[in-house]
Amino acid sequence: MIAVIDYRMGNLRSVQKGLEHAGVPGVVVTGDPTEIRHADGIVLPGVGGFYGAAANLKEDGTWGVLKERIGEGVPFLGICLGLQLLADIGHEGGECEGLGLVPGACERLPAGAKIPHVGWNTVEFPRESPLFSGIEESTAFYFVHSYHFVPADMDVAIGVTGYGARFVSAIQAGNLFAVQFHPEKSSKTGLALLANFGRIVEGRHS
Repeated sequence: MIAVIDYRMGNLRSVQKGLEHAGVPGVVVTGDPTEIRHADGIVLPGVGGFYGAAANLKEDGTWGVLKERIGEGVPFLGICLGLQLLADIGHEGGECEGLGLVPGACERLPAGAKIPHVGWNTVEFPRESPLFSGIEESTAFYFVHSYHFVPADMDVAIGVTGYGARFVSAIQAGNLFAVQFHPEKSSKTGLALLANFGRIVEGRHS
């Protein structure tokens, strides 16, 4: 079972439908910590602000469970805000503690770039990752964001995008994967990425 985390922000059903259209079985939308503890894979999507999302995750009792399950090696996919929340700290809506699972900070896009960044943009691959298996470099994905994750160590970057300046648009740290764009809104290529994540989850339990 893959748990899409419901923390009362964003259109979670579109992520669920995207995974299902990609052929990924057993997808549920849940905010129940008990269900999350039994999930084989976890997806943390997000549309909204860092501060409010962190507050909701803590209030719902899923904040600690996420850290626990990722630490246990459960495959994890963060989408958009779900990537940013992995940081040590965020600056959207006021300074706020992040999950602290990947060292770094969530910062506003650089001055001079039109905010928000909305639309299709290409992703370059600094290193190989199973998340992008079968997907060509410089493929375009759909973005909607004003903030981005700035890692303390660029070795985690598996995707980089240029918008005003180059920023990290995808990361991998062991079993943890996350992307700044929305694969569920990125046509066939996005579905291919979601299918890859499904295979990563399946591979851990085969």
